[in-house]
Amino acid sequence: MSVITVGQAVVLGAVEGVTEFLPVSSTGHLKIAEGLMGIPVDDRAVVGFSAVVQVGAIAAVLVYFSRDIVRIASAWGRGLRHREERDRHDYRFAWWVVWATVPVVAVGLAAKPFIEGPLASLWVVAGSLVAGSGVMWAADRAGRHTRGEDAASFKDAMLVGASQILALLFPGFSRSGATMSTALVLGLDRVAATRLSFFLGIPALTGAGVYELKDALGTGVGAAPLAAGTVVSFVVAYAAIAWLLKFVAKHSFSAFVVYRVVVGVLLFGLLGAGVLHG
Repeated sequence: MSVITVGQAVVLGAVEGVTEFLPVSSTGHLKIAEGLMGIPVDDRAVVGFSAVVQVGAIAAVLVYFSRDIVRIASAWGRGLRHREERDRHDYRFAWWVVWATVPVVAVGLAAKPFIEGPLASLWVVAGSLVAGSGVMWAADRAGRHTRGEDAASFKDAMLVGASQILALLFPGFSRSGATMSTALVLGLDRVAATRLSFFLGIPALTGAGVYELKDALGTGVGAAPLAAGTVVSFVVAYAAIAWLLKFVAKHSFSAFVVYRVVVGVLLFGLLGAGVLHG
């Protein structure tokens, strides 16, 4: 019998789709939703399910940015064959995405027992939500917002990619929040920071979903809940991506900061009152 029902999977898929690319922590919200529904947040199958439904959100990115991805992949392929093509920005950017993924993959594999064990606590989620809010608030105000996407460098990509480690180790910090905040500190504007966060998340999140698939299927989550959660995640994430890009073009990240603090404090209260168990 699956530890997650189809109905629960639909709810979790919707939560994942809404929160994966917003800087509010999809992992944190998934753990909160799981806790409220009585699903054990540290169960290996549940952790695996969370990683797999992320693939639905990643698929939404692949579809939404398909033209950009095809252009970059084509430039990468041409560069591998022809030396004269290797000075093009798209060719270099493709390699930047590859290299920027290495740090988070290395830490993820090395720290897997901690990530799936003590770091999967709702207390960690609550603290990371609040702490990450402070980082985002400071980054949004300290950033110059003067550099567009074409001005991004290899150094920018590596620093932004490495910042994903914060969200990996501290669920609730938010992968999007960490990458966007780092990009803002480096002087990128909000739209460029958001798009860079999307592109750098594709290989890491896709790899995590594929890696965890065996645990999700083999230790208590059925194929039907996995399929339902992934499809819902895709549909909702696609809408969330379109909304976020329009939002950051005209607004600061202040609304996300306030929301994260409210959720973090509320989660502390629920844990302290015994309504949820971390």
